[in-house]
Amino acid sequence: MKLDMNSKLVMIGDSITDCGRAHPVGEASFSGLGNGYVALVDAMLNTEYPEFRVRVVNMGISGNTVRDLRMRWQKDVIDLNPDWVSLLIGINDVWRQFDHPLIREIQVLENEFEETLNELVGLTKSYVKGITLMSPFYLEPNKEDPMRNKMDEYGRIVGQIANKYNVEFIDTQAVFDEYLKHDYTATLASDRVHPNLRGHLLIANAFVRNITG
Repeated sequence: MKLDMNSKLVMIGDSITDCGRAHPVGEASFSGLGNGYVALVDAMLNTEYPEFRVRVVNMGISGNTVRDLRMRWQKDVIDLNPDWVSLLIGINDVWRQFDHPLIREIQVLENEFEETLNELVGLTKSYVKGITLMSPFYLEPNKEDPMRNKMDEYGRIVGQIANKYNVEFIDTQAVFDEYLKHDYTATLASDRVHPNLRGHLLIANAFVRNITG
């Protein structure tokens, strides 16, 4: 187990993390953690390892890009005094380039994405015992699809930053790719972005395997 006893785990990101969590702080009282992978991680850790008493906090906000995270990082991460931080971001950074191609001011291109994520990880590492970075994903098995191809570029950036700072990295796209060898995309998400419970369980399983390995 990479988490210490009584660890506080803050999980931050976009709608994939948010999933209807409580605001301003998503805590574990009934539906406070939402109905996605964060709630599943909490359930898995605290049933399999109840003696560790891990406190999970959900700070995802739907629609966020890495630019949005930078604006709220102090309040929603540092000020919460976490022992461990998990970050899943990048989907909207890519998606806005495809669903709003003419509105350039809301798009987060590769250079800004890399610089901002690098800044956040560098700032946070000295405050916490551990960081997990998860790659953004697009549930499209055709790697030549323009949005899938662009998402892979952002995923590589996340992996490179994880390697630079020697923090944990989960290739979430690879997890979904393995599943999609056996089933169709629509069994996980109708829009190829927002997973159903099965998709969230794939993310949660990957996170728990990594954090307890």
